[in-house]
Amino acid sequence: MGDFGFNEHHQNEVVNYMRFARAKRTLRLKTIDSCFQDLKDSRLVEDTFTVDEVTEMLDGLQMVVRGEVDTELLNMAHTNVLLLRQLFSQAEKFYLRLQSDISELENRDLLEQVAEFEKADFKSGSKEINRPKLAPLNEGGVSELLNKEIGRLQEENDKLKARLRTLESQATSALDERSKAERALKDLQVTQGEQQYTVQSQEISSLEDTVASLQAEFQKSLSAKEASQRDLQENLVSAKHDLLRVQDQLALAEKDLDRKFQETAAYRNMKEILSKKNDQIKDLRRRLQKYESDD
Repeated sequence: MGDFGFNEHHQNEVVNYMRFARAKRTLRLKTIDSCFQDLKDSRLVEDTFTVDEVTEMLDGLQMVVRGEVDTELLNMAHTNVLLLRQLFSQAEKFYLRLQSDISELENRDLLEQVAEFEKADFKSGSKEINRPKLAPLNEGGVSELLNKEIGRLQEENDKLKARLRTLESQATSALDERSKAERALKDLQVTQGEQQYTVQSQEISSLEDTVASLQAEFQKSLSAKEASQRDLQENLVSAKHDLLRVQDQLALAEKDLDRKFQETAAYRNMKEILSKKNDQIKDLRRRLQKYESDD
């Protein structure tokens, strides 16, 4: 199953589902076999039968077998819907919208890969694997990593906010100092003359440089915050793609089950029995014609 990109946990989930489907299929085949056995035991008690009697028996058998097959197909469809419901419920916890490609359910190459995997995994017949319940996505895997990344980014965002508040406080303080310096400069211009004015101008210039530096640092912090948000968005998209792959694999498994049903031994056995019955009817007709000719 490595060709599908499954990790060990998801491979075990697929194996558990295929074992469940195989057990249900085996049980239904036994039920169909019992339908034929019941017909043999209850109706095939005479040496010869008329055409009407044979037709009646075959019609009755057809109804019973058709009912069993229809029930199993309907139950399998409903089972698959419940499985999809689990996956969709887990996806909606992260506000994801899963999509499916129905056309891929008839991809012969992928179906053959699934068939080879089933043969390789079940040929021993005695191998056992754990059967845990389907764990919610928020307990591990991609979601756990995503939650950690979200927590890390949130922590960084809080630090940036704290840094921003510090820078804003420093900028406000610098502006206050500038206002005070301007007022002091005016006073000095009146009392100390042009020389002191030059000194104050240099101080103002220095304060302006400090404010510009603080503004540049503030802009840098905002840019880092935006980069962190972009990283978070990319991680969310990656998690969505992983969930879509899971859905594709489940759809392929459903398609394989449909194909295998058409290749069951029960279908071939039924066809063989009908062929034998037709031969018997033809032989009886020839014998009847022979007797009528003798009379």
